[in-house]
Amino acid sequence: MNCPPDIQQDANQLKKQLEHYNYHYYVLDHPLVTDAEYDALFRELQALEKKYPALQDINSPTQRVGAPPIGHFVSRPHKIPMLSLGNALDTQEVSEFWQRLQRQLKFDEAQMATLAFCCEPKLDGLAVSLHYQQGQFIYGLTRGDGIQGEDISHNLRTLASVPLRLYGETWPPYLEVRGEVYMPHQGFAELNQKMQQQGHKGFANPRNAAAGSLRQLDSQITRQRPLVFSAYQVVQGCENYLTHSEQMKALQAWGFKPQALRQVVRGLENILVYCQQIGAQRAQLDYDIDGVVIKLDELMHQKHLGYRAREPRWAVAYKFPAQEVVTQVEAVDFQVGRTGALTPVARVKPVQVAGVQVTNVTLHNMDEIQRLGLGIGDFVWIRRAGDVIPQVVKVLQEKRPLSWQPIKLPEHCPICDAKVEAIPGEVVARCSGGLFCSAQRKETIKHFASKGALNIEGLGDKLISQLVDLQLVHSPADLYQLNLEQLAALPRMGSKSAQKILDALETSKQTSLATFIYALGIREVGQVTAKLLAEYFVDLSQLQNASLDELQKIEQIGPIVAQHIRTFFQQAHNQEVVADLCRAGMHWPDPTPPTDTSNLPLSEQTWVMTGKFSFGSREEIKQQLEALGAKVASSLSKNTHVLLAGEAAGSKLTKAQALGIEIWDEARLRDLLTGFH
Repeated sequence: MNCPPDIQQDANQLKKQLEHYNYHYYVLDHPLVTDAEYDALFRELQALEKKYPALQDINSPTQRVGAPPIGHFVSRPHKIPMLSLGNALDTQEVSEFWQRLQRQLKFDEAQMATLAFCCEPKLDGLAVSLHYQQGQFIYGLTRGDGIQGEDISHNLRTLASVPLRLYGETWPPYLEVRGEVYMPHQGFAELNQKMQQQGHKGFANPRNAAAGSLRQLDSQITRQRPLVFSAYQVVQGCENYLTHSEQMKALQAWGFKPQALRQVVRGLENILVYCQQIGAQRAQLDYDIDGVVIKLDELMHQKHLGYRAREPRWAVAYKFPAQEVVTQVEAVDFQVGRTGALTPVARVKPVQVAGVQVTNVTLHNMDEIQRLGLGIGDFVWIRRAGDVIPQVVKVLQEKRPLSWQPIKLPEHCPICDAKVEAIPGEVVARCSGGLFCSAQRKETIKHFASKGALNIEGLGDKLISQLVDLQLVHSPADLYQLNLEQLAALPRMGSKSAQKILDALETSKQTSLATFIYALGIREVGQVTAKLLAEYFVDLSQLQNASLDELQKIEQIGPIVAQHIRTFFQQAHNQEVVADLCRAGMHWPDPTPPTDTSNLPLSEQTWVMTGKFSFGSREEIKQQLEALGAKVASSLSKNTHVLLAGEAAGSKLTKAQALGIEIWDEARLRDLLTGFH
């Protein structure tokens, strides 16, 4: 049905009214109308949209009621990586952060005293990123791995604290806002009570509840959960502002709920006072926090300092001291990991620590057990380090019972009975069973199928354990020999689910060489090292036959990692697994023929940079060096040929002088570039 212009005008006016009332209710915490008056306007708009479908708009206030369930989550890349913060676990580390800033900014004490810092409680929830175009919410992502996250737009639209249309008119054409979704204590308690009344198990804590509520395929479920979004950063769209705190005020004007305890402070002493004050208020807040975020307020300084690999240099998260409780060690088990490492795990009497029931505590290795003087039966102080990982802090020797027993490293693997070997120079002991050990097989296959490796959808930990226990799978290559009949016969599987797994396995055969190397699970070879190997060697066979010397030519690969790689490819059963995987159809694009750099002036040279340069950014200089045939690395080693030292060169200059590495200044490089071009 066509919508008359006057009806269109009425609907637009209703939307503006409702958005205005939402802003005053959720952002300013100052309702302008009663709930009944708001509901009457809401129903009026709902009726118009039902009668005239042309009025329906995905960002209408009526659309917060939820959308039809989706089939699965889709990953999308972050336009700008979504990094985490570095931690300061005590006030001394906050002071060290302050001193680092002073060195990096080259400020004296008087200048540091004038620096503004924006401080706020560190909410314990789920980080998300919201994107707006021309004032309209277009999509939202979880943090994911920082490079890409899951699209949870359908769920974020149901949160009253997420503006679907930005308020006012001063917002930029494109805006990306990051923040935390959390669940207040009162809402959490009511949700758990309701779930338990319905016969469901409640959530362990508000953070788990928030994360579980946002990762629902059905947004109708999310809509019923008491979730709140609190913005903490503008990533795109406010480049004309001078400070972070000004950006936060702008967000409030556009409809985002402010963080009431956010404060701009100056001076290290005042930062520490703020941290102490927030810590003292922690128990009275209606939401969980696990620390204080401290950010340099001036955006110019933020830009100057930039980022490390995983975190900004201009901010830090001060973490509150961990909560500690006393419990008793009842037993110690040894878990076997992917590489055969035996990790002792203490089974303790169940105890609540920071809202989570703890029954297991990692003891890391036998050296840690000896350091603690720990035995079975001991009473211990345990804490959740950073409010996350339970660990033993101290043994209460005075409470040691008569039934006390020492903890002994088993002589044989608790899973396969193979001999346990303590390797000189290593703190961990390892099962010698290799892939004959079912625990190592399971962990190897879990790693192979994991998200960072081949990302085989549907092949979870429980299913992998089933497949290994039933002896259907002995190595990663066996996954590709599974058939529909075998999978469908498994408990709670069925033909449809089985076919999805077979399809996912088939899809995983198309990969990259770097991903394949990482998926093999070679000791000490993470994703970064796997990428370096894939870039250096033309194909897999060259890597398989590489000598120790050749492996160590690669920047960042030392003798220990090189030995692990060489040992892996020398072992017959690993050779067989790799061959079986290739026969099963694993493949990746042919390598791009390397550019002939033999005639370039810096061919086969490795360069490292330190300090600041006047004739270009580091990235620009890197590109120019690479154009001349050089490889540019981030750290010095015996394989480094030249250190390019700019103004205020750091410790790399001293190290290069000690190693006898050739040192160039930028004038010498400029002469080379001028002569070559």
